[in-house]
Amino acid sequence: MASNLPAPTEQNEETDLLLRQVLADVLGLSAERIAELGDESGLFGHLPELDSMAVAGLLTELEDRLDIIIEDDDVDGEMLETFGSLRAFLNEKRGNG
Repeated sequence: MASNLPAPTEQNEETDLLLRQVLADVLGLSAERIAELGDESGLFGHLPELDSMAVAGLLTELEDRLDIIIEDDDVDGEMLETFGSLRAFLNEKRGNG
């Protein structure tokens, strides 16, 4: 299975961990559900907890914890489609994509 996601690095791993923590904190997901998330795991439209209201809280928390700015133009269905796509977006915003 080929992937266009970046190779694992220390910052990628840090982003992965922080993303999992934010999803758990903001959406109230259990540790088991968080642990099951892989690159192809669906987010928006797949997790009932991640509705349009929760997206704003999720993105705000990610901005705060990762010290990044997510512009309105950055937010689209593709970025929120899977765990891997959101992590890749965050790595890019952090200058590691």
